[in-house]
Amino acid sequence: MLALGAGGGAGRLTVHGLPVSGAFMIGYIHSIYRAPAAEVFTVEGRRFTMRAVVSVSENVLDYYALAGTRSRTRTGAWMLRLAAPATYEELSLLTTSIGRRTLLAGGRCLPLYPGTGAAEVRLTVELTLTARSEPCRAPYDGAAFGGPSQVSRS
Repeated sequence: MLALGAGGGAGRLTVHGLPVSGAFMIGYIHSIYRAPAAEVFTVEGRRFTMRAVVSVSENVLDYYALAGTRSRTRTGAWMLRLAAPATYEELSLLTTSIGRRTLLAGGRCLPLYPGTGAAEVRLTVELTLTARSEPCRAPYDGAAFGGPSQVSRS
């Protein structure tokens, strides 16, 4: 889980155990277009705000049907900066081995999906003493998206 304010000493700001420094992404494989995509979030206190959607396929941006400004990232992916960012204190996700939802931050990844079937995952911002992650592998290794730093807080 992602929550802010754990007792018992200093901790690291995490989302579901993945250390974050102001921003993170939820990467996944789009079920219709079979294209890597990511939702980009910034972290403010106990809340996190979805600012953009990034994908190697412009069709994924169309699928969201959200108002915003489209551009290309340094790596050539498509980005939709949301006209009306959505803020959460908690986010419940259904994860599957097909969509492979994965948290991404600081070049590290934390898979959220089960080996088979489906699972529900609840994300919050928290301070934790132990962090979980692994090096990112394709398609989440940064080659496609370039990371959440491309999206400003404004």
